[in-house]
Amino acid sequence: MPKSYSDLLREARAKVREVTAADVDALRARGGLTVVDVREDSEREQGYMPGSVHISKSYIEGQIEAAIPDRNQPVVLYCAGGVRSLFAAATLQELGYADVASMAGGFQAWKSGGYSWVAPVNLTAEQKQRYSRHLLIPEVGTDGQKKLLDSKVLLIGAGGLGSPAALYLAAAGVGTIGLVDFDIVDVSNLQRQIIHTTDRVGEKKVESARKAINALNPDVKVIAHDEMLLPDNVERLIAGYDVVLDGTDTFETRYLLNDAAVAANIPVVHASVFRFEGQLTVFKPYEGPCYRCLYPSPPPPELAPGCSVAGVLGVVPGIMGLLQSLEVLKLLIGMGDTLAGRLLLFDALDTTFTELRLKRDQSCPVCSDAAQVARAAGKPLPVPNFGSDAFVLGGPLGGAS
Repeated sequence: MPKSYSDLLREARAKVREVTAADVDALRARGGLTVVDVREDSEREQGYMPGSVHISKSYIEGQIEAAIPDRNQPVVLYCAGGVRSLFAAATLQELGYADVASMAGGFQAWKSGGYSWVAPVNLTAEQKQRYSRHLLIPEVGTDGQKKLLDSKVLLIGAGGLGSPAALYLAAAGVGTIGLVDFDIVDVSNLQRQIIHTTDRVGEKKVESARKAINALNPDVKVIAHDEMLLPDNVERLIAGYDVVLDGTDTFETRYLLNDAAVAANIPVVHASVFRFEGQLTVFKPYEGPCYRCLYPSPPPPELAPGCSVAGVLGVVPGIMGLLQSLEVLKLLIGMGDTLAGRLLLFDALDTTFTELRLKRDQSCPVCSDAAQVARAAGKPLPVPNFGSDAFVLGGPLGGAS
C-alpha cells in the first residue's frame, strides 16, 4: 500500500536517533564526531557549523563513502529544520553506518542556541561555474575553493618546473601567484617551459608567464619579481606567502631559500630533474626534514650537471611540476597526506615511482631544536662551504631551467 509523507517521516523518526544542538556541541567538544551538512549549496551560503562536511541530501548516497569511509565513525547530520537530515540519516543506516543521528531543529536550532557558526563569503556565479568540478568534491567544495582563492603561492623560477605548476595553480584558482625569475624567454626553453610561446621569445619570463596566467584565469593576481633570489632579498620575497614552490636551478638558491623558509615557517615544495629522472618532496618546517637535512653540502659539479649540459626530456619537468602543484593544493586546502618526510623518485624510462622515508637531522644547523634556540637568541646560522664553481644547475638531480 502506498505511503504518505507523514508515514515516511514517522518511520524515519522511529529508526533514527535525534539529538539536540546542545548534545552535538558536547559531542564535538569530546572529539571523534563528524558533522555532515545535508542542505543545498544555496542554504549553506547563509551560514554553517564550523568543521562540518557538506554533502547535500541529493548526493548523500554517492559521496558519503568518500567523505567518511569508516562506517563505525559517529556521524550527526543536520539540515535547515531537522527533517531532511532524518531521511539522510536513515539512508546512511541502510548503507551500513552504525552510529548515525540527526540534529533536531537543524541549523536554525543551532543558531538560536547561540552556538558558533560560519558566515561564508559567497562565490560569484562565474566562479561557481569555473570551479564547478572542485565544488563537487567533498574534500574541496566551497570551503576549499575559498581557501585557494585567498591563498598566496610563490614560484621561484618560471622555467621547466614553474611553467606547468603556474598554469595548474592558476587554473585551480589560487588567488595570488608570485613569480621570481630574472631571465628572458629563449627558443631553447620552449621544449619544456610550456607557459611561454614562440611570439614571446626575448620577453622577460615573469612578464610572459603573467600573460599566460591572466589569459587562463583573470581571477588570479600575479606579482612579478624580475630579480634574482639573493641573501639581501629572500626574506622580502617570501614574506606573506603561504607556500613556496621551488623551481630553482642552483645549489646556492636552494640552500638560501631553505634557510629563509624555515625561519619564516613557510613550507617549500621542492623538485629537481635530470634527463629522465625526477625527485619531489615537501619541506614543512619542524614536521619533516629540510633541504640541509637531506643534503648537508652540495655534490661536486660534475656529479650534478644541469639540463643545459646534460639535457632533459621535456615532459619530465612537466610531470614533476604538476606533482609539485598537487602538493601545493594539498597544503593550501589541508587535505590528504603531503610528501613531508618522504622523497618521491621518478624514472621516466620505466615509468616507476619509488618512495624513500626521510627524517629530520637532529644536528641540522637550520631546523634542529638547537638551531631554533640559536635563531631565537639572534645568533647567526652556519653557511655552507661552496666551492668557487659549485653553483651549477640543479640539486642532487639536475635543474629545471
